[in-house]
Amino acid sequence: MNREAFEKLVADALDDLPEEIQQALDNVDVVIEDWPDGATLRRAGLRHPTQLMGFYHGVPRTKRGRGYNLVLPDKISIYRRPIELRARTDKDVRSIVQRVVRHEIAHHFGIDDARLQDLGAY
Repeated sequence: MNREAFEKLVADALDDLPEEIQQALDNVDVVIEDWPDGATLRRAGLRHPTQLMGFYHGVPRTKRGRGYNLVLPDKISIYRRPIELRARTDKDVRSIVQRVVRHEIAHHFGIDDARLQDLGAY
């Protein structure tokens, strides 16, 4: 899949979110990268870049104190190549992108991987 088509899938995934969720992402940049870098892999506890499809870089809303202001936007990275490697069809890519975007946004709201598993998000 070309980059432009992939970018559209990510934009569609964000547009499909409920309005109140979209508004709560006003200080979050969603970026598309081909691969995760080494520092991000280490933070995720992973060794190989194909293992990571997305990553939330920031302080979850539930962990912010009163002094949390004047900070750069949080960032959600969506990693194109690991997603494409897992997919067999364009429909698979779309489905994975939707899931990864929602997963990383959940981290922004303070929902960790264990809780996502409890909720049946995997």
